[in-house]
Amino acid sequence: MPGWNERMDQARGLAKIDLVLRHAMLVNVLSGEIHRSDIGIHKGQFVGIGSYTKAEQELDLEGKYVVPGLIDGHVHIESSQLCPEEFCSLLLAHGVTGAVVDPHEIANVLGVKGIRYILNSLAPLPFNGFVVLPSCVPATELETSGARLSARELKEFVGHPRVIGLGEVMDYPSVLSGQSDMVAKLELPLPLKDGHAPGIAAEDLNAYFLAGIVTEHECSTAAEARERLRRGFRLMLREGSAAKNLLDLLPAVNSENAQRCLLVTDDRHPADLLIEGSIDHLVRLAIKAGQPPVRAVQMATINAAQAMGLSGLGAVAPGYQADFVILNELESFEISAVYWRGRSVSANGKRPIFKHYGLEGLTGSVHLGPWHREKLEIKVHSKPAQSQGHSSVVRCKVNVIGIQAHSLVTSALTAELPVLENGSIVPDSEQDIAKIAVLERHQASGRIGIGFIKGLGLKMGAVASTVAHDSHNLVVAGMSDREMDLALRTVLEMGGGLCLVAGDKVIGQLPLPIAGLMTDKSPEEVAAQLERLHAAGHDLGMASDIDPFMTLAFMSLPVIPELKLTDLGLVDVSRARIMSVVIN
Repeated sequence: MPGWNERMDQARGLAKIDLVLRHAMLVNVLSGEIHRSDIGIHKGQFVGIGSYTKAEQELDLEGKYVVPGLIDGHVHIESSQLCPEEFCSLLLAHGVTGAVVDPHEIANVLGVKGIRYILNSLAPLPFNGFVVLPSCVPATELETSGARLSARELKEFVGHPRVIGLGEVMDYPSVLSGQSDMVAKLELPLPLKDGHAPGIAAEDLNAYFLAGIVTEHECSTAAEARERLRRGFRLMLREGSAAKNLLDLLPAVNSENAQRCLLVTDDRHPADLLIEGSIDHLVRLAIKAGQPPVRAVQMATINAAQAMGLSGLGAVAPGYQADFVILNELESFEISAVYWRGRSVSANGKRPIFKHYGLEGLTGSVHLGPWHREKLEIKVHSKPAQSQGHSSVVRCKVNVIGIQAHSLVTSALTAELPVLENGSIVPDSEQDIAKIAVLERHQASGRIGIGFIKGLGLKMGAVASTVAHDSHNLVVAGMSDREMDLALRTVLEMGGGLCLVAGDKVIGQLPLPIAGLMTDKSPEEVAAQLERLHAAGHDLGMASDIDPFMTLAFMSLPVIPELKLTDLGLVDVSRARIMSVVIN
């Protein structure tokens, strides 16, 4: 470390420094203005703004804009289906130099081994990767995960330099009721507690905040956002691939509360990352929606750093880490170059290439136990009467999961479905209702939950995946048991991944060998394979504006209303109970 006088001289422009950015238009997130300045950098830190004539290297920006490196305040790497090295490489090309990562998904499959993998993978990268410890593994007692993490297991990671908090506390009923294991997790000496409480009553928010939980990313309306802001929460404005809430929440943001708001992606698809970007995409959306450009940048930088307790990040100012993005134009957020700790990591959108961490012990995670196709049947024990209007068809009334476009929330629907002579209830393409099943894949227990789902758009075929939040059991949906059986068997043979079936043919697949969630292939390869899968899915009738796999992945998440399906059965989320599929 340089001595006191040396540091003072560097900051004052009297001593030589490593790099000076000349003629920059600085988007100053601390003062809320844009002004012309030179920017001094030494040993990976900003030494100051002003005039610097003594530097080893000069970079004349000729009036280009400089913004701090962007920060994603809440993201699950696993949801990109990319390994951490490929994911961070892609983010750096989009100006994102840091992220708060919640390894909740891989922890549900591999437990502490999964958390260690994420931490070890992030360590050597030129990227500010921080981790919050998964608070809810399993998310509820209404599903079976591959691990169970108590405060005792999480304590191992307390004090790790990259571990900054407790991840999204989804089990808010346990918080409100003072359930002992949840209280023990909240009392771990971690500075940050991240929130996740959709649909919680306004009054219960008070207690949730008193528990030390200070952020929230599960708002879907401006009214919900205002309730959080009024109580002191830091509001995360999310725009992922499945849940898109940014534009709905922006009306709640104003000049008085904007400093309490930050941008997050949560879950982002590799094709969306490649084509649109990450937090840079959210900045563009916010500006286009009418937010002042400086405010949009603040929500992507200093606001995120302050909300997550990341001192020294998020601004271009003396003493801050020299992470910055050079823009050709501000409102379009056209990126010219990205720097981390004062050195270039990406130019003109080209992403860096990183060596991968080893995968020993991370593969071979799909175990179904003895299997036969008949397990997919839903039968009625007594043959129902013929329904009115269906003179020759026997039908049965059932509860149905209703998909809502671009939302993680589902509807609780009912429908009458055909019943075969053997008593099996079958899907109905005319009503856009498919069968859905969730198979426990961690313990080879043979457990299976079966139900019906409306809104996938399938006319024929089946789709299967081991990406199924939060416990990541094997989820399969289709229009016939035969096709569903082929799809799930193919996923089993791959050791995890995604699969599409039409008739007796597998028409698309993507192996995800890392915990059944990720691959070490490049983003370009993964995006191309997914594009082919989506095209095949659309050929089967799925709507072109719906990502079939991302949508399917959230149908087993029993913490977001109204109906979900797990390996234990159909879940009434609001009552936290298993309910019957068949309505008597």
